[in-house]
Amino acid sequence: MTPAVVPYGSHPDQFLELTLPDGKGPAPVAVVLHGGFWRAAYGVELARPLAADLAAGGYAAVAVEYRRVGTGGGWPATLEDVAAALDALPDLADAHRLDLGALTVIGHSAGGHLAAWAAGRGRLPAGAPGAAPRVGVTAAVLQAGVLDLRHAAQQRLGLREGLGAVREFLGGEPGEVPDRYTVADPVRLLPTGADVLCVHGTDDDVVPLEQSQRYAAAAADAGDRVTVRTVPGDHRVPVDVAGEAWAVVREWLGEHTAGRGTGTTLEP
Repeated sequence: MTPAVVPYGSHPDQFLELTLPDGKGPAPVAVVLHGGFWRAAYGVELARPLAADLAAGGYAAVAVEYRRVGTGGGWPATLEDVAAALDALPDLADAHRLDLGALTVIGHSAGGHLAAWAAGRGRLPAGAPGAAPRVGVTAAVLQAGVLDLRHAAQQRLGLREGLGAVREFLGGEPGEVPDRYTVADPVRLLPTGADVLCVHGTDDDVVPLEQSQRYAAAAADAGDRVTVRTVPGDHRVPVDVAGEAWAVVREWLGEHTAGRGTGTTLEP
């Protein structure tokens, strides 16, 4: 299966790769958002193995590239790109047999942040980057995600040359740019209404398990349906398509996409 490359903007990093499953009927959609602490050193190649496996399993798989810190990304461009990529899907739905009534976002590490943020876009105030989504997210899989940005900034996750990754991404600490954290922080965009699975390695020393636990607790308190599954291993185990963590994801997706799918979107 060869992906179709679809630009959603004019920048070289504004494109998505769409891989369709075999079959003629509409397929549920799984959007994969790669991680890498929002930095330019890491790209869409991290998402491709997951997208290929999802397409083989019957999903219309969408691997998204976006501007990152070092290639014009960070606040607010990275968020705007993820929103634009998702908002491009309704225009592709008819030609590519996309069932947007069953739309899952999947992300690892910083991609987990972007997936959780995408699920919560409907709660953004008018005028905020990513507000007014065209299509609703029905499920989210957050793999070792950076899900509480204020806490992650305090933890100084992804420290490089004295700066934590969250500070690089948002351009300041929570006390310096509080409005940015309010808009970008998934734990402040609850409830999303989506079914959520958090998967995290027990030995993760890059993004602590506490990040998934804090988000899951806040989501459950807000009324969302959320499951946390821990698996043995480090930060990378959730994206090993041959490993236990990915098997957990595939099983959960099978349960949470069955029976969904209306083809409806949220056009204004």
